[in-house]
Amino acid sequence: MCEINSHGGNVVVKKILELCLKNGATLAEPGEFTKRAFLNGRIDLLQAESVIDVINAKSEKEAKTGIKQLEGFLSQKINEIKKEIMDVMVNIEVTIDYPEYDTPDVTKKELSDMLDSVEEKLEKLEKSFDNGKIIKEGIKTVIIGRPNAGKSSLLNAILKEDRAIVTQYEGTTRDTIEEFVTVNGIPLKLIDTAGIRDAKDEVEKIGIEKSKELVKEADLIIAIFDSSEDLTKEDLEILDLIKNKKTIIILNKSDLKQKIDEKNEKLTKVSSDIIKISALNKTGIEKIYDKITELFNLNEINLDQDIVITNLRHKNLISKAIESVKKAKETMEQDMPLDIIAIFIKDILEDLGNITGEIVTEDIINEIFSKFCLGK
Repeated sequence: MCEINSHGGNVVVKKILELCLKNGATLAEPGEFTKRAFLNGRIDLLQAESVIDVINAKSEKEAKTGIKQLEGFLSQKINEIKKEIMDVMVNIEVTIDYPEYDTPDVTKKELSDMLDSVEEKLEKLEKSFDNGKIIKEGIKTVIIGRPNAGKSSLLNAILKEDRAIVTQYEGTTRDTIEEFVTVNGIPLKLIDTAGIRDAKDEVEKIGIEKSKELVKEADLIIAIFDSSEDLTKEDLEILDLIKNKKTIIILNKSDLKQKIDEKNEKLTKVSSDIIKISALNKTGIEKIYDKITELFNLNEINLDQDIVITNLRHKNLISKAIESVKKAKETMEQDMPLDIIAIFIKDILEDLGNITGEIVTEDIINEIFSKFCLGK
């Protein structure tokens, strides 16, 4: 390895790089260092993918999950499951290939116990993806309300900065504003939307339609209402829009004379999670964090003890392996020959091998490493 230190700015560095390339050096491809470590057997594919997770981590918990996978905790779990299958599979193969030899037959109970145990462990990993998705992607949270209910003020209060423009004029926010904030180590993707009303301005109309679409896609809705005024036609439209969604209702402007409260039946029909705040005075904001923690069980995510799946590719392969387990069990119940059952057991091993990269195709390897920065 040769390391070059130079004086000067970009021009000098560029000249040195050109000389290196002229004399036979090549530029590193995306993820090349990690890719070489994988191809040379220093790490498996699962660990290689965790490198990019650590680099792109938006929160402490996401970084911690990536580091645990880089250290091989998930790989170790996958290999334990594979060994459990192989301990039975070896005897199955011997029985199929060498029936003339006096080898112990694999009993139906032995096979059934193994498949039950493998299914239980794989389902636990699959379920961990719900938490893993939250850790990696954050909670997509849409703030919705009619104009001047206090959406932008709430966003600014949560971010502790004047990110959104706040005025007394309706329709100030015409497009979405997106920001990340961390709650209990989990990224919260906050989206401030255009106020819901019967707008005449064409640009504002587009913003309002976009707001309604975002409500459908959101993991969490923060619906904000002006508690110093009676519910309006627009408020009722919002309540209809957010029914059957995970919602926190915010009664803003608690510093003014109140006209609606937490017991309002039109609100409680939609959500029992109702919080009074003053976005102007920044009071009650912590209650929102506490409620989000409660709704998504954030305190129950224990990264010190639990293995969490954060990668969709891994989750899909685990789900595929579970399907193979179910097919193997169904085949057993139908009293099919051992060699037919063995086909589905081999499929389980293949799916798990695809996770760690033992039998992965070159196209998948190239696709994974194309997401890396140069080098790395």
